[in-house]
Amino acid sequence: MKISKLNKNIFFKGLLPFAILISLIFAPPKAFGEIAETEINGELINASSEFLRDLDFETWQLVAYKSPFFEDKLILRVIGYPGNLRIDHPTNLQVDSGRKQWLLNDKTLLNVELANDVRQAAAEFDLNELMNSIDKNRPLRLSLSGVFSELPVPPFVVKEWRSLD
Repeated sequence: MKISKLNKNIFFKGLLPFAILISLIFAPPKAFGEIAETEINGELINASSEFLRDLDFETWQLVAYKSPFFEDKLILRVIGYPGNLRIDHPTNLQVDSGRKQWLLNDKTLLNVELANDVRQAAAEFDLNELMNSIDKNRPLRLSLSGVFSELPVPPFVVKEWRSLD
């Protein structure tokens, strides 16, 4: 049985969308963050910097870095848009993942640069306890009382944070 040239074209054109679908299922596009040198407190430091949206569609910048001011502890800086909010300190950051829960200590007032910033749109938290107690790149949910109720953090961001530790 011979397949005509017309039938071959129809056959292969029909397979193309199917082949693309299969390739997307078995090799999905990946979202990668990046660790780069960032100026923090007047110094260039390797840091993970990501913009994420909370459940109210507000955008936040999360910057994780090892701080020379805190004995090289891993610090998470949460930054909002100045003028839109005011973060009172100290306010602990609640982190949830499945049934587990952590409270990260507010370190903002120990950072002279942030303590004297009149915008009060940033806060810093000690990430060490959290990074020491998780062994997988699991999704997290952050809550900051009076600021945002839930900010989802995808696993690739957690992987970046863990690579800094």
